[in-house]
This record gives sequence, structure tokens and C-alpha cells, in this order.
Amino acid sequence: MPSDNTYPTAEIGVFGGSGFYSLFEKVEEIAVDTPFGPPSDNVFLATLPDRRVAFLPRHGRHHTIPPHAINYRANIWAMKRLGVRFLISPCAAGSLQRHIKPGDFVVCDQYVDRTRNRKDTFYDGPEVYHVSSADPYCPHLRKLAIEVIRDQGIPVHERGTVVVIQGPRFSTKAESRWFTQAGWEVINMTQYPEAYLALEQNIAVVNISLITDYDSGLVAEGEVAPVTQKEVYDTFLKNAERIKKVVKELVQRIPLDLDSPCHHALDHAKVEA
Repeated sequence: MPSDNTYPTAEIGVFGGSGFYSLFEKVEEIAVDTPFGPPSDNVFLATLPDRRVAFLPRHGRHHTIPPHAINYRANIWAMKRLGVRFLISPCAAGSLQRHIKPGDFVVCDQYVDRTRNRKDTFYDGPEVYHVSSADPYCPHLRKLAIEVIRDQGIPVHERGTVVVIQGPRFSTKAESRWFTQAGWEVINMTQYPEAYLALEQNIAVVNISLITDYDSGLVAEGEVAPVTQKEVYDTFLKNAERIKKVVKELVQRIPLDLDSPCHHALDHAKVEA
């Protein structure tokens, strides 16, 4: 859908809380209506010299919405309604592989959906679309994100598969070992259907997974030492500070005339009668 001229516009969207938009001046808070109910919170619009950025905290500004209860369709629709074409989607995540350490960033290129009963399409009929999600994340935004993260001196893994679990519970040791043995790198609770719904709206999306700890299977197998809650929290705070700088720089580096394959996801997806 095109942007609604009754709302301000923004070219770039970010799923993140107040820590992100506090970095920018001239921040405006607006409520955005959607056909799917309210999004997680109001949208915060920040003004830069040559672009506008829309920030939406996916869990609500006070983190009151658990992953399985997020209204993902409303969140993506709100971004699209404002005219967003590029979406930055950072998330906290666990590591499934020993070489991916707490404090590392992973710019994922694939996901595996292990959620259930989440509303995960805008096309419930009568129009039918089968959208390819073979490459769910924008290759151009991924390249830019990797460059920015590396420039910031943060250890970065240039690709990875994030397995998305339902939540709010964490994995059992057996599930975690299964994911590790499958070769997947990262575990999280929010990337699906968020990333796919963005694709259904022709929005180019990039994920940056912020590793807070090792998942339980690696610990159970003795591959790594168990971490304390304090260590997890300290890593989370460190990651939160570093991702602010990454997001601010990435926002300013994205060419607004960039043509992503994600912008054409619907071109040949409609089933014609």
C-alpha cells in the first residue's frame, strides 16, 4: 500500500526503543491506525537533514508485550503507511555455535520458523499471493550493516541462520542441541513473521542479531561454560549501547534511491484467475 498523506512520511524504519530515537533531534510521536489493530506503541519520527526515520518499539516502550503476543502485522503496516522502504530490525539473540560469542553481532541472511499460530500474512484472500522468501533479508542492507559494524570495531559474523522459536519460554536442552546440530547459528523469538511480513509489503529489511549468551544445548554438552544472569545482563547493556551507534550510522549511509530485490517481492507473486 502507498503511504497515507494524512501522516508524516519516513523512508527508513527501525524496530527499537527509546535508546535509539533519543540519539536524534526533533522527535515527533504519532499514533498510526491499522486494519489489524494497534501496533505495539506509537511511532516516533526523527528528522535528519536529508531523511526521516520512524522508530517503533516492538515490545512496547516499557517492554510489556511478549514475543508471541506482538501484533506483527500492525507493526509492519504502520511502517508501510508512513512510506518506509528500508527497515532495520535489531534483536537480542542467543548463540547456537561455539565460535559465535556473547557480545558478537550476526547479520543474518536466513531464518527458520519454529513458531505457531502467529498471524503471518496480509493475504488471507480473496487475493492470493505466494511470496518467495528464499532470500528474506536485503543483500544491499546486509552489506552496509556489516561495513558499519566492522567500522565500529564490533566482532561481526557476515551471515547466519536465525531459528525463531515461539516463546515466551526458552528452549529445552534437547531442542537447543537439535538446532545446533542442524547448523543454525542464532536463536530468537521475534524475527518471524516480522521479516516475512516486511517482504509482503515490499520493504527491504536487515536483521542484526546481538548475541547475549550461549543457548542451553551448548552449555549442556560442556561446549561452553554456563553464564550467570549478571553476565547476560552486562552483555545486553553493552550491546544496547553499541547498536545505537550502529543504527545511527546505518541510517545515514542507506542510499534513499537504493533498489532492493525486496522492493519487487510482489511483482510475480499474485495468483491470477
